Amino acid sequence: MTSYALWAGTSVSALRAADHLVLGLVAELGLPEAAFGYTHFLRGDRPRVALSFTLPSEPLLRTAEERLRAQGYEVAPGVPDAVGRAVVYPGVGSLTGTVTVGELLAGSAIDRVTVLGSPGQPLADQTLVTHSHVRPQWHGDELVLAAMPAVGGTLVPFEVPDPTPCCADH
Repeated sequence: MTSYALWAGTSVSALRAADHLVLGLVAELGLPEAAFGYTHFLRGDRPRVALSFTLPSEPLLRTAEERLRAQGYEVAPGVPDAVGRAVVYPGVGSLTGTVTVGELLAGSAIDRVTVLGSPGQPLADQTLVTHSHVRPQWHGDELVLAAMPAVGGTLVPFEVPDPTPCCADH
């Protein structure tokens, strides 16, 4: 399937705020289940987060481009880099509660799960507690979820929904 992509810069520098922008824009633009919405860190003089969208058709791409421009975004074709962090992707809505790795792979656009500190991939029946926050990233041509071991022999996504800020205790 041919995909159509565009991206827009933002003034946002925090991932949580960027996630809200992606989710809000997907809802406002009425993007279909097959759409992908990503965040990308832009480094340089003014570090910030860019948003990109990959859509299943050119007419949908044109509509999204027009609506983003109407909201004041500067829009460019393609994606800003090859390592987008997926916020919206096919199947993300089903990744709530506890799922097995096999269910996650079969029911979403995620291609592979890696476990920090572990060679290879987890077994299909390995459970993963999602906390309704599953943010895989592109690595090469695959959408990969980084996970880590958790209490009770389960896995959790490496990225947590409410991280403790660095130096929060002093």
